[in-house]
Amino acid sequence: MNQYVIEGGYPIKGTLKASGNKNAALPCIAAALLTSEPVILRNIPDIEDVQVMLDVFRSLGGEAKALEPNVWQLHTRNIVSSEIPLELAQKIRASILFAGPLLSRTGRVVMPPPGGDVIGRRRLDTHFLALTELGAQVDISETFNFSSPGLKGADIFLDEASVTATENAVMAAVLAQGQTIFTNAASEPHVQDLCRMLCAMGASIQGIGSNILHISGVKQLSGCDFTIGADFMEVGSFIGLAAATRGELIIEGIRREDLRPAKISFGKLGITWNHEGNQVHVPGNQDLEVNHDLGGMIPKIDDAPWPGFPPDLTSVITVVATQVKGTVLIHEKMFESRMFFVDKLIAMGARIVLCDPHRAVVSGPTRLQGSELQSPDIRAGMAMVVAAMCAEGNSVINNVYQIERGYENLVARIYALGGRIRAL
Repeated sequence: MNQYVIEGGYPIKGTLKASGNKNAALPCIAAALLTSEPVILRNIPDIEDVQVMLDVFRSLGGEAKALEPNVWQLHTRNIVSSEIPLELAQKIRASILFAGPLLSRTGRVVMPPPGGDVIGRRRLDTHFLALTELGAQVDISETFNFSSPGLKGADIFLDEASVTATENAVMAAVLAQGQTIFTNAASEPHVQDLCRMLCAMGASIQGIGSNILHISGVKQLSGCDFTIGADFMEVGSFIGLAAATRGELIIEGIRREDLRPAKISFGKLGITWNHEGNQVHVPGNQDLEVNHDLGGMIPKIDDAPWPGFPPDLTSVITVVATQVKGTVLIHEKMFESRMFFVDKLIAMGARIVLCDPHRAVVSGPTRLQGSELQSPDIRAGMAMVVAAMCAEGNSVINNVYQIERGYENLVARIYALGGRIRAL
């Protein structure tokens, strides 16, 4: 399918089960290379990025078998190649995550520069810094060539709290000789999931959930049976969709602690929800109005590394802000091209001033008009779905491959909630 056709103006209502966290599933698939024993991963979302990672895994000698929906058994009896195929690497940025496991198992990696969303400069320097300090040699030409006679633990300060670099470095360190300390490590829920999976395999990792990780290298890892946590980015997207369409929604299978940063930022737009066990309830017909800062100041919603507001929800919350009474500043600090999709919202009737590549002032509420749209990346694509769902008239969204890289069975799930959406 290449397009979504959406008739806006219909609030969603019903119950939804959260998918597994895409950003946890991808490194956990790569981590299965660290053992010759079978690994079972549960709650794996059925999305394009996962399928590409499984294809990379198979190309290296791994066996991947679906046991049931969203459950995979991964087994790497022998690694037959240490080279990532070009056509697969170009499809997904997470292909870089195979560097750490391959170095640990084979002492060698050859890979093209990874692909993925074009949302600005996404540096890889931190990957190279961490792996070099663990004892790898890195040669950068048309391809990235890593080699090592044997990784050794080190005391490493990461120059940025990069999620994928932290994950790569941790996967390399768990089998390295001696002790490793990572300071300024990323601590997002998906990083925590990877660390918990590695511990279930026999790794020794202390400080999970903090920005300082202590790792004692072990000689080998075993298989495990591990369940991925809920995708809090997807949950946040559906919360935004419910609020923007004035709908009522129950989302099951969530982890409450993962939503705490998002709840503060959505609360600035007058949006709230209730928790009960592993469910979140978004009430219908909320009075969406900006809550001013002290002194009547215009509030700011800005993203940050965990536990800040997740950058992957910036696009969605920008759309939601167009449906809220008042003015808010959206400050996207981490990617210089992520906010460029707002020109499409402006064409739909949104009142947005793009101050620079990182900041947009949004004033609402505005009645958006249906339009023909192009999905530039996963999160902006989902934001356009939200915009089309609360717009007047019909919208067509092209290049929906980008959306389906990150959202499982999206059309059917929105349709089941009462949305007027179909795929062509």
